[in-house]
Amino acid sequence: MTRNVLVLFVLAVGLSACGDDSGSSSDSEQTDVVAAFYPLAWATERVADGSVRLRNLTPPGTEPHDVELTARDVERIRSADLVLYLGGGFQPAVEDAVEGGSGTTIDLLVNPAGHDPHIWLDPIRLADVVKRIAGALEHEDAAAEPTAELRALDRDFARGLARCRSREIVTAHEAFGYLARRYRLKQIAITGVSPEAEPTPRQLEKVIDRVRETGATTVFFETLVSPRLAKTVARETGADTAVLNPLEGLTEEQAERGEDYLSLMRDNLAALRKALGCR
Repeated sequence: MTRNVLVLFVLAVGLSACGDDSGSSSDSEQTDVVAAFYPLAWATERVADGSVRLRNLTPPGTEPHDVELTARDVERIRSADLVLYLGGGFQPAVEDAVEGGSGTTIDLLVNPAGHDPHIWLDPIRLADVVKRIAGALEHEDAAAEPTAELRALDRDFARGLARCRSREIVTAHEAFGYLARRYRLKQIAITGVSPEAEPTPRQLEKVIDRVRETGATTVFFETLVSPRLAKTVARETGADTAVLNPLEGLTEEQAERGEDYLSLMRDNLAALRKALGCR
């Protein structure tokens, strides 16, 4: 009896080991994809399937301009099958790590407008990004649904911002150029492309004068950056403040609530319509 029990035990261990090997094989067959920050991760999730293992380098609550890579992050980039990022100095640490990568790397910043990398705030440009990612994953058919949703979002913005009392938007940093061009708005930015840049007193004075000239009623600030400068401009001009989200990343609260690119962009549309007096 003891011998029989021992034989059964050995067989069970052997079968268990075979099961473990099968799981490891399945993991190794997955395509390891690294996305540099949230909009690229969102686009990838929408076209990926179970064969894709996705890692977002920028965790919730982190501003992607200033992301600092750990040694493990660098190794993930260099060993990944596919790395998706934006060039042009948007995330210099990521661009440096990509140089030593062994897999496919795709810079999704195509035909940028000057030095502005914020292409994802134009839904039509983001639809093109979705198609490129789907092509890289050989999941072209999966792009149909998210691109249709982005085109519907574009139509909502076009209709919602067609008839407005004002067309100037005062923003915390120069992130909304693509959105402004798409929907015939004019951006007045307190700081440049980097949200951490500090304007000189003279630059700040010019922004305040410009806001007064336009009669803008709202100064927009962001969720991942200090609202200090936006509140200063609002106080000096008698304007209100409101959130206009550049969608560079989610806050931890947004992630917990299940918010995503589409829902937050529609929040942006509502904020713009209220600030600009749209009908």
